[in-house]
Amino acid sequence: MRVAVVGGGPGGLFFATLIRRADPTVEVTVFERNRADDTFGFGVVFSDRTLAAIHDADPVLRQALTEHGRHWDEIEVRLKGERIRCGGNGMAAVARRTLLAVMQARARDVGAQLEFSRDVALDDLIGYDLVVAADGTSSTIRDQLDADLGATVDTATAKFIWFGTDYLFDGLTFVHERSPDGVFAVHGYPISADISTFIVETDEPSWQRAGLDEFDVAQPPGPSDLISKQYLEKLFADQIDGHRLLVNNSRWGNFRTRRTRRWHTVTPRPVVLLGDAAHTAHFSVGSGTKMAMEDAVALSQALAAHPGDLETALSAYEQAAQPSVAKIQNSARPSLAWWEHFGRYYDHFEPWQFSYHFLTRAISDTRLARRAPTFVDSIHRSWTNEYSAEPLQTPFSHRGWTSPGRVVELETGADGPVAVTGPGPVLPLTDSARADGPWGARLAAPDTEAGLPAAFTVLADIVDHDPAVVAVYGGTALTRTLLCEQARMKHGVPALLVEAALDADLAVTAVLSGRADLVGAPTAILHTGPVPA
Repeated sequence: MRVAVVGGGPGGLFFATLIRRADPTVEVTVFERNRADDTFGFGVVFSDRTLAAIHDADPVLRQALTEHGRHWDEIEVRLKGERIRCGGNGMAAVARRTLLAVMQARARDVGAQLEFSRDVALDDLIGYDLVVAADGTSSTIRDQLDADLGATVDTATAKFIWFGTDYLFDGLTFVHERSPDGVFAVHGYPISADISTFIVETDEPSWQRAGLDEFDVAQPPGPSDLISKQYLEKLFADQIDGHRLLVNNSRWGNFRTRRTRRWHTVTPRPVVLLGDAAHTAHFSVGSGTKMAMEDAVALSQALAAHPGDLETALSAYEQAAQPSVAKIQNSARPSLAWWEHFGRYYDHFEPWQFSYHFLTRAISDTRLARRAPTFVDSIHRSWTNEYSAEPLQTPFSHRGWTSPGRVVELETGADGPVAVTGPGPVLPLTDSARADGPWGARLAAPDTEAGLPAAFTVLADIVDHDPAVVAVYGGTALTRTLLCEQARMKHGVPALLVEAALDADLAVTAVLSGRADLVGAPTAILHTGPVPA
C-alpha cells in the first residue's frame, strides 16, 4: 500500500512512523509545504496524565520531552499584585522546532520518505492508495473533497496572539493585567532552557481601544504585528522583568473550534482526516498536538488490524478516536467561555476566588482537591475567613428574604420552579414582580449559547423589578452558569442555580467559585442524601 501524508506536523510525522513500524511494506511519503526547519508558533505543552497511549505507541515524544523539554508540577496565577500557585498539575513542554526535528529523524529511521517545500493537491496524489490529510485547521486537502463530512466551525469572540519571550517562566503561568484599554491575559510556559511561549488574549473592545486592530491579518504568513508586540512588552514589562517578546508570524486571530462528524471518504478516492484538519480544541486545555498524535495511534492501529479493507479500517479509526476527541472538546468549551469573559472575572473577584473560579472552569471542587489539596484547603479557608462558615452553610439574605444556607429546596411545576420552599421562608418564583412581599424571578436558560443575548435582554428587564434572587433553570450547564454570572456580576442581583438533581460537589464548586449565590433542586431529590460541608 502507498500512503501520502499531507502535512509534516507532529500528527502526520507520528502516523508515518507508526504505520511503518506496524507494516514495513507500506510505502509512506510525507509532503510538507514548508521547509524542514520552518515552524509557526513556539512551543507545545502536554499534561502528564494524558501521554500513556502516545508513549506506549513509540518513545519519540518521551525522548523529545526528556532530552529537550521542561517539566513542572504547579500552575501559577498572577493578578493584582498576587501570585497564587496550585500543585498537582504535572506538565511538560518542548520547543515545536525541536520536537519536529526529533520526529523527522524518527520517521526517516523507520523508512518514511519526507519531502519538504512540497505544496501538493489531491490531483497530485492520484497514485496513492490512501491520502492522510494532516495539514491543519486550514486543510487544503479537506477543502478539495467533494464530500459532506458534517463539519461545523464556531469562532470565539476573544482575540489571541502568539509570541515567545526570552523570560523564563517556572511553569504554566497565567498573568492578568489591566491597561487603560482593558484587561489582557498571558498563557506563559517554558519550552527550553532560555525561551518561553507567551500567548496573549483579550476581548475585542479592549483590542480595538488599544489600537491593535491595524495589522493586515489577511496578508500571507510571515510578517508579525510589531505594534502589538511593543504595546504588550510595555504592559507586561514588570511581569517578565523587562525581557523581550519574540515574534514568529505573530498576529491576532479568533480561535475556531472545528467539529467533524465524518473523518473519511472512500469515493471517489480514500482520504482520511487527522488532527486539526478534523477537530480543534482551545489551547487553554493544551490538547491540540496530543489529539493529533492520538489520532495517529488510532489510525495506524486500525489500518494494521484491517489490511486490504480501507473502508472498515477508516470506520474503525473514527470509532476509536472520536469519543476521546468529543470529551476533550466538551471540556474545552467551558474553558474557552472562561477566556471570553475573563475581564469581568478580573474586575469582580479577589485573587483567591479568581484563581479558584479559573481552575474549576472544567472540573469540580473534589476533583481539584485530589490534585491540589493544599490549594483547595486555602480557598476554603479564604471563604470561611470572610463568611465564618463553610460555603454551603453560609447564611444568605437579600431584599427581605433569608436562607440559613446556600442549598435550597424547590417546588417545581410543569414549566419550571415555582417556589423556594426551604429550609428558610417560602419564596415564590414568578415571571413578573409581586407587591406582597419578597419574591424571586425565574429565568429559563437557552439550549444553546446563540440564545443568550435574548436571555440577557429578559434578565435586564427582570432585575429592574428588584427580585430577591433570579432562579436560572433549564438550558445547559454552561448557559445556566453564564446567565447566573450575568445576574450577579453585571446587575448585582443574587443568582439561584437550579439543578434537576443535586450534586453536592458541584454545589460547593458553584458557590465557592462565585458562579452562583445559591443552588436549588426539587425537594424529593434534595432529601435523597445529606449535603456535605
